[in-house]
Amino acid sequence: MSEDAARAKLKEVFGYDDFRGNQAEVIAHVTAGGNAVVLMPTGGGKSLCFQIPALLREGTGIVISPLIALMEDQVKALTAVGVRAAFLNSSQSYAEQKVVEDAYVAGELDLLYLAPERLASEGTKRFLSRGRIALFAIDEAHCVSQWGHDFRPDYLRLADIPKHWTDVPRIALTATATERTHREISSVLKMEKARHFITSFDRPNISYRVVKKVAPRQQLLDFIQQEHANESGVVYAFTRSTVESTAESLVKRGIRAIPYHAGLPPETRAESQREFLTNSGTVIVATIAFGMGIDKADVRFVAHIDLPKSVEGFYQESGRAGRDGLPSAALLLYGVRDYDSQSQMIADSDLPDERRLKLQADLDAMLDLCITPSCRRVQLLAYFGQGSEPCGNCDACAI
Repeated sequence: MSEDAARAKLKEVFGYDDFRGNQAEVIAHVTAGGNAVVLMPTGGGKSLCFQIPALLREGTGIVISPLIALMEDQVKALTAVGVRAAFLNSSQSYAEQKVVEDAYVAGELDLLYLAPERLASEGTKRFLSRGRIALFAIDEAHCVSQWGHDFRPDYLRLADIPKHWTDVPRIALTATATERTHREISSVLKMEKARHFITSFDRPNISYRVVKKVAPRQQLLDFIQQEHANESGVVYAFTRSTVESTAESLVKRGIRAIPYHAGLPPETRAESQREFLTNSGTVIVATIAFGMGIDKADVRFVAHIDLPKSVEGFYQESGRAGRDGLPSAALLLYGVRDYDSQSQMIADSDLPDERRLKLQADLDAMLDLCITPSCRRVQLLAYFGQGSEPCGNCDACAI
């Protein structure tokens, strides 16, 4: 399949004139039947790297996605542009699942989204064998790595895919991975011989600012009112109680803010997510339960009012700002008390020693990023094994 055919499909379906970065190279490789591991920053266009090949190859592209909300959002966006996409998950009734299964077997789907635990079942394998598969896309592939920041045990069983579908290409994609996480993704998924595409993790449109935490609610309020009034943003907090109290305090000061955490009823979370995605100027205050795969282009800022657990987590979360490429901001408020309390939680946990040491090392690296006197971007990219010159677009460079 020629690059012209891929570009024509890009224009016809998604309305873009041309590919960005190494998208075209990845798409050509996978469309031709090759396996690929893709490390590409948030907003870099990872989804097109498997969506276009699925449209060009015969059969249905099977997408492994970790969150129900994420797969539902992507399917909604795809069907809106005429792509025959569907998902199978626990939110559906038996009748709804049967409609999707029949469409897949009949060859009437371009893309089918599944959770990793569903693919692990023998019943699902038998079902998939009744249709033709164009490719397997393993989205958020860092979830396979026990050294990553969002490990999901169900992802480990995805290594069995080649045993059942030997000739079907696989593409594993993530927006964040250290060299160690990258190696484990490749090893666990048995993709060492796949072609690896690594894009620069730099997001030059994001301005990074790290400030000592003094009066976090007032600092956050000043940041929003003075620099991002009536703009969409995400505020991350460590605990559910802090999420709720922070959202409440912002609302009292006239900011349209909504809370989001795993303790809220599913329907409340779904409504909060819908409001954030569809309304410009909404600020969502959340724990890290929110955000993976959220495709909202006009997020103008991401603020952390508590110290993140890792640089990987901070990078992915802050990277949800500025997906449209326009100037955006990442604010981090940090305090030594945050570091001490998280260190104590790690020490008191029942985790194996190796895991506790890894979590502590992640936290130490996060603190190092906060207290560095040099360019934030240089240190951030160095964590992912990439070099950079001082950016002139962070608080350290501005001093």
